[in-house]
Amino acid sequence: MNGSDETRLYAHPIMLAHEPGPGHPERRERLETLLASFAKHAVPGVGSEAGRAATREELEAIHAPAYLDRLARAAGRFTRLDPDTAMSPQSWEAGLWAAGSCAAAVEAVATRQAKNAFVWARPPGHHAEEAQAMGFCLLNNVAVAAAGARARGFSRILLLDWDVHHGNGTQHTFEARADVLFMSAHQYPFYPGTGAATELGWGPGLGFTVNCGLPPGQTDADYGAVFRDLFLPVADAYRPDFILVSAGFDSHARDPLGEMAVSERGFAAMCTELRRLAEKHCEGRLVLVLEGGYDLAGLEASCRACLEVLAGHNEEFPGGAHRAGPAIAASRAAATPRWKAAL
Repeated sequence: MNGSDETRLYAHPIMLAHEPGPGHPERRERLETLLASFAKHAVPGVGSEAGRAATREELEAIHAPAYLDRLARAAGRFTRLDPDTAMSPQSWEAGLWAAGSCAAAVEAVATRQAKNAFVWARPPGHHAEEAQAMGFCLLNNVAVAAAGARARGFSRILLLDWDVHHGNGTQHTFEARADVLFMSAHQYPFYPGTGAATELGWGPGLGFTVNCGLPPGQTDADYGAVFRDLFLPVADAYRPDFILVSAGFDSHARDPLGEMAVSERGFAAMCTELRRLAEKHCEGRLVLVLEGGYDLAGLEASCRACLEVLAGHNEEFPGGAHRAGPAIAASRAAATPRWKAAL
């Protein structure tokens, strides 16, 4: 298979070595299940790659040097960083490979070694701030990926987060910039407390943050309405030249942490719309990065469905009524000053 026609899956066994503690939802079985499933039933058109560790330069594009030093010093022992986030002896190495594999995926897609990519990153990353670990996250993997795309000359990066929790760290990293459009659909109010429709960015980045905080119980049809009536019109107006996705699957109906009702077909429909958007505006440049998702069956089915979409399968949102109207209306009202022509 020609590399440029291939969807690339990035996953390395070192990421299994991160152990945040007994009973923790972000457990090694998440990645074990995915790796075993892919080994048993490969997806046609998808090739696998080990990835690599992130460089210090790549990490310092996002994180404070003193914070990185603190994490590096914790290597080889168990350390609690906040009530939800801990490091075990090999967590630092796992984190380096998670972030570095995201940078490697961007490089492969940017240089046409792969048509698109999915990184099964562990530990996850979108809650990690410049100098603070939180919400199971050590390094902000998708932000490292975005910084890598910017370093390669891409100037209109769309970063969409569909995790059930708002990606506070990612938003804060880019909220003063216009070269990254951050959009998030998430349960609200919910952990970590950020993600209101009125959070729009600031300075040169005013309007380049678009949040849609949704009440619990939202279904595939509700997320379809968010995409149709908010995200896709704004993204079309932005005309991204690279698309990154914080692909959390904890809004799946089976998930024990989230309170949403999305199915694997709903995630596949979201992925389909973003792949089409990438084909329309940026020659297919699309990279998904795994975030949350804590029911093993729901996670496995959703990741496989998205891999199939990246490889060429299409999935459509269901038609009919939805209940996301008030949340969409609030987000549209907040975003209209910047995106009036689109909305």
